[in-house]
Amino acid sequence: MNKQLMWSLLYIVALFAIFYFLFIRPQRKKDKELKEMRDSLAVGDTIITIGGIVANIAKIEEETVVIEFGPSRTKMPIQKWAIGSVQSKKEIQ
Repeated sequence: MNKQLMWSLLYIVALFAIFYFLFIRPQRKKDKELKEMRDSLAVGDTIITIGGIVANIAKIEEETVVIEFGPSRTKMPIQKWAIGSVQSKKEIQ
């Protein structure tokens, strides 16, 4: 019985390790990269929101970003978590 209990525990630990390295760890890495990307935003960067809007950053606040888009340069505030990716960084001169 003792040997069977040991193998059962070993099996559970092995399953947890597999799930950790296949699912939990990559997701944490992706979340960390997204947070770093959102923290390094600068005025003038071209971004793509998770809704597909391509816009330039006009103003950065604590949890929100004011973006401008379209030919009339319409400005709209959005939450930082709604930014999906940075298309191009503004060139620092």
